Amino acid sequence: MSAYPNHTKTVLQAGGLALGMGVRLARTVDIVPIAKTSGFDWLFIDMEHGALDVETAGQIALAALPAGVTPLVRVPGPEHYHASRLLDAGAQGIVVPHVDTPEQARRAVAQCKYPPIGERSVGGPMAQCDFRSLPVGEAMHAVNEQTLAVVMLETPQAIDNVEAIAAVPGLDVILVGTGDLCVELGIPGEVGHPRIEQAYRRVLKACAACGVHPGMGGAYDPPALERYVRLGMRFILSGSDTAFLMAGARDRSSFLRGVCP
Repeated sequence: MSAYPNHTKTVLQAGGLALGMGVRLARTVDIVPIAKTSGFDWLFIDMEHGALDVETAGQIALAALPAGVTPLVRVPGPEHYHASRLLDAGAQGIVVPHVDTPEQARRAVAQCKYPPIGERSVGGPMAQCDFRSLPVGEAMHAVNEQTLAVVMLETPQAIDNVEAIAAVPGLDVILVGTGDLCVELGIPGEVGHPRIEQAYRRVLKACAACGVHPGMGGAYDPPALERYVRLGMRFILSGSDTAFLMAGARDRSSFLRGVCP
């Protein structure tokens, strides 16, 4: 094994359901076994919303590799140094937000993959290879094989361009940012709206035609999750550490206050 296998990529290629847990609150590597024990396949380490820094995100990503939980980082923007620093730190994929055009998708892929697929530069021994000294070409190929390039579609323009975006070589996953898409459509919070389902269906069709895996985030109520998973969504951002903590805390406090009204 030259590089750690990407568990999520394996699940997706087998047609399975790959479940992700958002990391926004956690600051220690404990979140890795917590996610694994809770049944999640990948971590959505969020550097766009929240205060996670590069060092903390990198430490969590590095700890996730031997655990078999796929560390994916949502970078704060399209600048190449965001992707390169987190991939060098141990991430097995990058999620690029606010991608509206195939040109932006091509740039995202180029930042995630080594040549000949992309333009990522080589920074020395690779975390994904346990820092072993390997022939450079072998290491580049092995890491490319296990790296996911994910783009987020969050606007009507992005949905209108989905066929061209899905056709970008080297792209692995299209993740619909449902919350922002609802806002852009003037229906904030209405994740079950027919226009959202229409957008999902268009994304699913484009992904199927191009061999790209379809994903969803921002729709977390069980009816919406069930509805869209049954439609064919397979890369599922299931919720965040913050939301899970608050839900459990509310349940416990409500129970205890009910014991002694």
